[in-house]
Amino acid sequence: MKKSLLVMAILLSTPSWAGDIAAGKEKSVTCVACHGQNGIAQIPMYPNLAGQKEQYLLQQLKAFKEGSRKNMVMSPMVQPLSEEDMKNLAAYYASLSPCDQ
Repeated sequence: MKKSLLVMAILLSTPSWAGDIAAGKEKSVTCVACHGQNGIAQIPMYPNLAGQKEQYLLQQLKAFKEGSRKNMVMSPMVQPLSEEDMKNLAAYYASLSPCDQ
């Protein structure tokens, strides 16, 4: 009984959108060209991703994928990403400090 309560508590405390940071880092190889090694873009026209809220990042990736947000670069980039990939990328970039340049 106690074990099942513990499992329930863990499941309820972990948001359904939470991703795997290590898997997100592995998947971010393509993102580095525009968004920088540490999520800080070197080119001003590209947004910094480091330190953004995880749920916000996930929402934006989903919007690019479904087409409700359009961008000539990002829209095709997200098409091959799975839901899990997007969650992991969001978790990874949210875990980075926006001050690490």
